[in-house]
Amino acid sequence: MQAIRARDTGPELAVRRRLHAAGLRYRVAVRPIPTYRRTADIVFTRHRVAVFIDGCFWHSCPKHGHEVKANEGYWAPKLARTVARDVETTARLREAGWTVARFWEHDDPEQIAAAIIALVRPSPARAALRQ
Repeated sequence: MQAIRARDTGPELAVRRRLHAAGLRYRVAVRPIPTYRRTADIVFTRHRVAVFIDGCFWHSCPKHGHEVKANEGYWAPKLARTVARDVETTARLREAGWTVARFWEHDDPEQIAAAIIALVRPSPARAALRQ
């Protein structure tokens, strides 16, 4: 379990490269709410956007997640707690005024980056309202 990365996973790096190339700057592995012990993978503090790129196994992806056969008494509750924690984290961040974006590791990095860019870059209509 020590070899499992909590940050800088392949899917995260692929998305971050695209975001950086698009000119966006962000924070990595940061607590959106400093007093809340949850870190988001990518955080845009000024825009209050927290991005999570969840692993298919650890977060029980409906497409790629599978039932554990070995030591089921340990793994099934552990994975269920992870899913419950994800729901709680999303709810708490939204209550605090954050926009939460969750993606799966198998999602296309280009599409993830495009969705994130749409969240943090103002649209022309919104930019016109500010002027």
